[in-house]
Amino acid sequence: MRLEAQGLAYGYPSRLVGEGIDLTLEQAQVTCLLGPNGSGKTTLMKTLLGLLPPRGGRVLLDGRDLAAWSVRERAARLAYVPQAAESYFDFSVLEMVEMGRTSHRGMFERPGPRDRETALAALERLGLAALAHRPIHGVSGGERQLTLVARALATEARMLVLDEPTANLDFGNQSRVIAEILRLRDAGIGILLCTHDPDHALLAADRALLLRGGQALSQGNAGEILVAENLTKLYGVTVHVTEVETPEGVRRVCVPALAA
Repeated sequence: MRLEAQGLAYGYPSRLVGEGIDLTLEQAQVTCLLGPNGSGKTTLMKTLLGLLPPRGGRVLLDGRDLAAWSVRERAARLAYVPQAAESYFDFSVLEMVEMGRTSHRGMFERPGPRDRETALAALERLGLAALAHRPIHGVSGGERQLTLVARALATEARMLVLDEPTANLDFGNQSRVIAEILRLRDAGIGILLCTHDPDHALLAADRALLLRGGQALSQGNAGEILVAENLTKLYGVTVHVTEVETPEGVRRVCVPALAA
């Protein structure tokens, strides 16, 4: 499966947010989207998902215009984890995850045994099985965020679009999510990961797109793109990229200079 943007301009009817985006997302690959606040990352992702129509250019899924796929067909292939999602009803954690199975059954059909099994497996995978029957408003913000990740896993989509999936998570749960992203990539899932943390990109990304002012500042192989010069331009502060020794091997990490 392949998701492509060709000469993409994106935004809203009253405002163009960005343009000139060429991007290819492949299976078994993590592409990281990095950029400062207001750079257009979320709007770009919503356009790639078909939630917003392109203002110019094209979005293709497996070589076919995204708009030509039905909503249900798209939902079975592309799963989205938003930054946050509020429920006006006090569904259980399990019921929230089972909503990810909607594309596999009729809109008004009740979840079947296969849906329940898949949802429980997704919760188990993220360490949330003990919370399955807790009301969604009765768990922490971080646990709600992990529930959204589990809901995306339950879709069994081959492409995941994750908008700040580690937001509101403590350090341990951030590590759990990044480790799961790497396992999903190794299982053949394609992932677009939006993050404010370049260290997450250095840890997980195969490719990277640096977005500033709605346009690509740089993109390509993560090892070549995620360097001090580019990150300094992206964030407007001096960023150092250095190597540290860990029991798992040498890793590159970012160290921002303190603003004067």
